[in-house]
Amino acid sequence: MARILITGAGGSAAFNFRDALALAPAGYEVVGTDVKRYHLELMELSAKYLVPPVSDSGYVDAINRVIEDERIEFVHPQPDVEVGFLAEHRDKIQAPVFLPDAAAVALCHDKMAFNAHLRAAGVPVPAAVKIDSPDDLHGALAELLEHHPRVWLRAIRGAGSRASLPVNSFYQGDAWIDYWRSFRGLDYGDFMASEYLPGAEFAWQSLWHRGRLVTSQARERIEYIFGNLTPSGQSSSPSVARTVNRADVNHAGEAAVRAVSAEPHGVYCVDMKCTAADAPMVTEINVGRFFTTSNFFAHAGLNMPDMYVQLGLGNTLAETPPRYDPLPADLYWVRMIDMGYRLVREGEWSSTPR
Repeated sequence: MARILITGAGGSAAFNFRDALALAPAGYEVVGTDVKRYHLELMELSAKYLVPPVSDSGYVDAINRVIEDERIEFVHPQPDVEVGFLAEHRDKIQAPVFLPDAAAVALCHDKMAFNAHLRAAGVPVPAAVKIDSPDDLHGALAELLEHHPRVWLRAIRGAGSRASLPVNSFYQGDAWIDYWRSFRGLDYGDFMASEYLPGAEFAWQSLWHRGRLVTSQARERIEYIFGNLTPSGQSSSPSVARTVNRADVNHAGEAAVRAVSAEPHGVYCVDMKCTAADAPMVTEINVGRFFTTSNFFAHAGLNMPDMYVQLGLGNTLAETPPRYDPLPADLYWVRMIDMGYRLVREGEWSSTPR
């Protein structure tokens, strides 16, 4: 069995990636690293290691010691910060990775620059304004509220809808930025404002190899884990999602990826939100790593983490699924903290209406 390393293995996204690999017929010996010891206790791994953060000068040596000691054949970084570091410094890591080029990763990690780049490339994106000052916030609100009842204020960097809030006044936006400045280290210059999109939200997961789209599948986020407790009403990680097969979503996802990479290579997970007219607009690409619920498609029969690792190891896939929509529509993935998960087909719900 191939021996692979997952970094950030204490997180739920890595846990679900590992769950998908457990379904693979060949099987894997999986080792994990993390900067915190607590959640590593939850993952079934061959070995677990604490390592310093990527900002520490000892990070590379620590990862390479794990690679040497555990005879690692492939490294999968799950957190964005490690994706970015390994994409830029892959030559320093003593095992293969399967990552997009460093420039594409850096672009996708800056949501404002990403928005401007895709707009210039003709890819549908929401109208957006960089917020460097209170005057910028005033101007963005005046511009965007002229056509929309609310404005989406969010941090330029970070996952999980970081620092996101719908606002409709300068008072709300300025107070929100003040909170993040006072307690979380973000300030004007770290935020962007964009048009509020009221329609459905889609997540398009795609796997590429040397410029070729291997396969892709979209899902709609229907409910969010603890979304009722967040100021924005969402958390980006769904408690309920369903497969969707829409040509416009596939087209927007592929166009977005090709706009950021001349030769797409690795994993590109594209987020989209629809307008009131149901037109998908690309909001970001989670690049080089999988969505949190990568095991959804794997349990439905499309094991993209397994295909990704096999390609990363230099192997040829035994079977290649269709490039678009390999799964049927209306497969539901229902999950909740401390309750596990379940795959349900439309029409096969266990509850009975009264």
